[in-house]
Amino acid sequence: MVAVAAGRVRLSDRRTERSWAVDLAPYRIGAVAVTQEQYLSVTGLRPSSVEGDRSPVEGVSWFDAVGFCNALSERAGLAPAYRVDGSAVEWDVSADGYRLPTEAEWEYACRAGTSGPRYGELDEIAWYRGNSGGRVHEVGGKVPNAWGLYDMLGNTWDWCWDVYDAEVYGEYRVLRGGGWSDQHWSCRASVRRRSHPTFRIDDVGFRVARSG
Repeated sequence: MVAVAAGRVRLSDRRTERSWAVDLAPYRIGAVAVTQEQYLSVTGLRPSSVEGDRSPVEGVSWFDAVGFCNALSERAGLAPAYRVDGSAVEWDVSADGYRLPTEAEWEYACRAGTSGPRYGELDEIAWYRGNSGGRVHEVGGKVPNAWGLYDMLGNTWDWCWDVYDAEVYGEYRVLRGGGWSDQHWSCRASVRRRSHPTFRIDDVGFRVARSG
């Protein structure tokens, strides 16, 4: 995992035309998305549509990602970050276990000190519709950002902790980063997408984070 120092990031939403600043405490985030091999070793499951140990796990819901984080925490002897009661999930912010990044943490890590739409030339840093050949690729195959994070854009979307817009979309959660089937305009640091927490598809995965 990559350690990220405290900082501030400004998020924006094109649909509502609003922006807001978020102050961040130090945290750690996975250098790559959770792979199929890692997911299998923790859960005993291989949900992905195309098998490949070093490919990112996909076809996982937000609830699946939460369950993986808690299982990984327990295996590592850490306090699980989430209290789960049916479909209700609460984040214990005092826990030291694995969790999903917030979307502010995700964007701050993606940008790695840059201010443009991307941290590099798209074909060099991301698998997207223009170069993916219509399929997911192994993690770490493109150039990382300045902080050593791979595939922050392209390959698979990342589930984040946050509710997208509770008043309009209810429990829909935030997705970030763009995927292998997306056009170039979806693979930008600021792009926000939403989906129901039970949704599973072949271009959505996740990476883990930890507080502190």
